[in-house]
Amino acid sequence: MSKEHRELANCIRFLSIDAVQKAKSGHPGMPMGMADVVTVLFKDFLNFNPTNPSWINRDRFVLSAGHGSMLLYSLLYLTGYKSVSLNDIKNFRQLDSICAGHPEYHPGTGIETTTGPLGQGISNAVGFAISEEILKKQIGKKIIDHKTYVIAGDGCLMEGISHEALSLAGHLKLKNLILLFDNNSISIDGPTNLTVSDNHEKRFKSYGWDYIKINGHNYKEISKALKKAQKSKKPIAISCKTTIGYGSPNKGGKASSHGSPLGDDEIKLVRKKLNWSYNPFEIPKKLLNEWKSIGDRASKKAKKYEKIFSKKLKKNFPPGYNLARNTIIGSIEKAKTEYFKNLEPMATRKCSEKFLEIVSKLPNIIGGSADLAGSNNTKTKNHKIVKPGDFSGNYIHYGVREHAMCGIMNGISLHSGLIPYGGTFLIFSDYCKPSIRLAAMMKQKVIYVFTHDSIGLGEDGPTHQPIEQLASLRSIPNLNVFRPSDLIETFECWQLALESKNTPSVIALTRQAIKPVRIKSSTKNMSSLGAYEIFRTNDDIKVTIIATGSETSLASEVGHKLATDGIYSKIISMPCHELFDQQSEGYKNEILSETNLIVSIEASETSYWKKYTNHNGLNFGIDDFGKSAPYKKIYQHFGINTENIIKKIKDKL
Repeated sequence: MSKEHRELANCIRFLSIDAVQKAKSGHPGMPMGMADVVTVLFKDFLNFNPTNPSWINRDRFVLSAGHGSMLLYSLLYLTGYKSVSLNDIKNFRQLDSICAGHPEYHPGTGIETTTGPLGQGISNAVGFAISEEILKKQIGKKIIDHKTYVIAGDGCLMEGISHEALSLAGHLKLKNLILLFDNNSISIDGPTNLTVSDNHEKRFKSYGWDYIKINGHNYKEISKALKKAQKSKKPIAISCKTTIGYGSPNKGGKASSHGSPLGDDEIKLVRKKLNWSYNPFEIPKKLLNEWKSIGDRASKKAKKYEKIFSKKLKKNFPPGYNLARNTIIGSIEKAKTEYFKNLEPMATRKCSEKFLEIVSKLPNIIGGSADLAGSNNTKTKNHKIVKPGDFSGNYIHYGVREHAMCGIMNGISLHSGLIPYGGTFLIFSDYCKPSIRLAAMMKQKVIYVFTHDSIGLGEDGPTHQPIEQLASLRSIPNLNVFRPSDLIETFECWQLALESKNTPSVIALTRQAIKPVRIKSSTKNMSSLGAYEIFRTNDDIKVTIIATGSETSLASEVGHKLATDGIYSKIISMPCHELFDQQSEGYKNEILSETNLIVSIEASETSYWKKYTNHNGLNFGIDDFGKSAPYKKIYQHFGINTENIIKKIKDKL
């Protein structure tokens, strides 16, 4: 190892050590162990631009082992990114510092994605790599030609999402994906042999990956492996055998350096062992200048590229955005007009398919499903499959990999503004929730098509019938959960999801056919209000009935039958709680304050509805698991039927 290289790597080590020590919390061991690897990567291989962090053809650098966040912040500061200052590093893990405990995505900062939940960064990296291949095909390989590097540790590879994502990456032969495995054999509880006996090489090769083993502290081996990775015909994993807490006499190679500060006494010993005679947070001018020159060289290389390709980029990117939007809007209006002519009962999953038949002509929309395309109705006649060696398509078969699908979609969205959507059953949103939560945190336009949204799926039974899932999803901040009641609302909800700038969307859709509730056309997107009045049976009403999805037509039926007994009501469709909660107090009062009795009808758990119906309201739903039977009999069993609802309303009045 050359002295120059070791000294450059030590800049990362001591910034990390000092920041963690000052914060009195953090993970110093991983940055200390991987400092040599990333120094070679940034110095000799990574294409990046500190003066324009959003450069489209930059290599993506993802820290899946997000607990080692000081590794990333040190690199950004040293190479000249304006987003991270020395003062930010001194305020590591403090309020409002960009140097958060785990990397948090901020556009144009060099922090490509939010990581920390282990394995997420791997799936994001697969999404980045897929996006690069798609754009390369759409725009041209001279303009788009970059790599995605992801650092993963033992913990990332233990998480099940890693298996799902790595398997799909191998199947798709993502040769632009390079995984750097921080193989230090230590986790929080101690040596990884407490829990793991995996043969990592056989595991990766079984996925269809190339695999190289190196000494992660040997400059020549690191450089040789990265050179080989540039020419790989498959995704490649480089197993970097490292010492966690490298340079620490008493904590190096031990779990004690993983998730706690080293302590002042041990830090003195590290300084002595690594011959680092500088004060905390002090980087000698010579080394700082060398790091800045690495950033400057990278910037000049990037600017040369941009000068050559700026005109072509401006013309071709983003792909598909230059298509006539009016053509799409015209097709949507035509489909609505045809629907109003017939008003036939239709499953909202089928309504969604009709919408996708139109917008799938836009190549910036990338669809997919977790092995349920025929059930989710996410694949239309206009889709072309993304295949190994052929990324000209716009639809991904994710296989039975719900969690990886959602993590990959986050990467697709983050990469360059492609809009991903993916389908599975609503019940399996539980597999997806960690990734959905991160999409909401990162404000990404990711769309989840969750079908079979209630007991209405029938005979598959309680294992497949969602009960608490809608409430669970509605509890996630910055996530719009749509449950449309017919084709018109389905189209409106899809449009809102596509037009959303900073919020991911769930669209929950029925398996069974349901009667339409919107029988008159409207130029306004009524679903944008979150809730709105469909009709009322009289000016003087006693009851407000609110419903979503398949239960909205049931609410309408209840309203009409109550009217025959002289009990008048208004029927409210509430396709999106989140959008309704954002309306003015005046509008919310108009919906909720006209009657003393408010009734909710939704075939899911009821407690979430009490914020609208209050303590004296009625909530018709299910607070138990479902049943295996034809869906109409299940509705009867749980009392979600006209007769029972009318009886309870009359009793209450």
